[in-house]
Amino acid sequence: MTHALDTLNLTTPLAVAHSGQLIQSVDWLAIAPPLIAAAAALVVLVADLFLPTARKPVLGLLSIAGLALALLSLIPLHAGTRSTFCLRTASGAVDPTACSYAADHFALLFQLLVLAGALLVALLSVYGVGQDRLPAGEFWFLLLSSACGAALLPAARDLATLVIALEVTALPSFALVGLRRDGRGGEAALKFFLSSVTATAVTLLGVSFVYAATGSLYLVRIASALPHADPQLKTVAAVGAVLTLVGFAFKTAAVPFHFWVPDTYVGAPVPVAAYLSVVGKAAGLSGLAAIAVIGFHPYGRVWGTAVAVAAALTMTVGNVAALRQRGDAPDSAVRLLAWSSVAQAGYLLVPIAAAGFRPARDPLGATLAFALVYGLVNLGAFALAALLAGRVDDYRGLARSRPATALAMAFFLLSLAGLPPGVVGLFGKFVVFRAAVDGGLGWLAVIMAVNVVLGLFYYLRWTAKLFQPTAAEAPLAARPLPLPLGLALGLTAVIGVVLSVAPQLVLQVVGVSLFG
Repeated sequence: MTHALDTLNLTTPLAVAHSGQLIQSVDWLAIAPPLIAAAAALVVLVADLFLPTARKPVLGLLSIAGLALALLSLIPLHAGTRSTFCLRTASGAVDPTACSYAADHFALLFQLLVLAGALLVALLSVYGVGQDRLPAGEFWFLLLSSACGAALLPAARDLATLVIALEVTALPSFALVGLRRDGRGGEAALKFFLSSVTATAVTLLGVSFVYAATGSLYLVRIASALPHADPQLKTVAAVGAVLTLVGFAFKTAAVPFHFWVPDTYVGAPVPVAAYLSVVGKAAGLSGLAAIAVIGFHPYGRVWGTAVAVAAALTMTVGNVAALRQRGDAPDSAVRLLAWSSVAQAGYLLVPIAAAGFRPARDPLGATLAFALVYGLVNLGAFALAALLAGRVDDYRGLARSRPATALAMAFFLLSLAGLPPGVVGLFGKFVVFRAAVDGGLGWLAVIMAVNVVLGLFYYLRWTAKLFQPTAAEAPLAARPLPLPLGLALGLTAVIGVVLSVAPQLVLQVVGVSLFG
């Protein structure tokens, strides 16, 4: 990716001479987003030791404040790329090809997505922690710790930092899933843990192969070294690239690494399922994009084809499985959102696949645009599911008792389907579709179009239930809407409506022109 490579070639204040040695300094402003999340996690951990049980809700407020502060720390970083933790050349100059952390446009937008997503999940969790009787101290500490890793991952520019950030994101997630006390949480966490550990082992094996073939862990240096690798090590390098990408594909729930998703989402507390569907997916996607487009750029056509096939399979399997969900089945609402999440992951992979064939056009803007749109409306749908994580049929007749809530849910579902008035979802899918066409992947664009039609069936079926007449009041109507949950629902709905009226706002932010 030309744009991503260019953003790394900027000077950065990194080292000062002291006693004849070069001592690396740290750009604290650049690393502020993940650092603030980590500091907030430590504050919550210590505060939990001293707060009495009656004051535990304060931990939720501290967590929300920490995530909001981490989000605000992105504002001063928008002026340009800031890199830190870089090596120096023999002459003492900063080597822009050997930086471990780069706060560039790509990283900042993914950090915006993961931190804003974590903040909305925190608002959902204020209600969920009490409703599910979760241990408050442990929950908030784990959520902030995982958010720290998710914020670090998009800015990581070497394989070691990427793997560490990925594990910092994933390890607390296992525990979050297992906090549910009804027995299903432990089983879901075990499935999630075993499959994730296997993916991590595959990733580490791939990283070792790549290092053996190129002699570097820095993505830019790997891209430069791969075309000139020893002929005897070219196969090792290719296998290493594939294995590394496989590990990150697992985190995005791409087929065939999706099997953990439905049971994990259903077994986890609903706010945790929302977190995994947006923040966890975005973190894995950012790592996959950085490694593929920057590090393994010379193998573009190879991994581009593989990612294209994975995208086609992922969206198809996700949509077909969602179509098979029965509205009267237990937990069918969350399970349907889980399969929808798998299908949406397929769409997210399309622009990355296109990058392997048309590197001259920066494709990650399309991925970012769709990820921001998907994250917003998906969290809105989970906000309502957090109030009633039951059957889809339980939403029947909701418009009669709670018209505003039903309209919000309908808007989220139609946005996920890509139908008006959810125009923002339509434009997100259009940008992804155009990326496939521009990348010469016409066959993938056709498969995507077919899958969009398949998705209409289950999204519209759920939407129709909201407005169907029913003899009794919808079960959801009997439950009051807590303030934090209502705030999360209102924020996602208002922002979604604004972006539907002016979708160019998100497109301008990510640097994508609609028809250019």
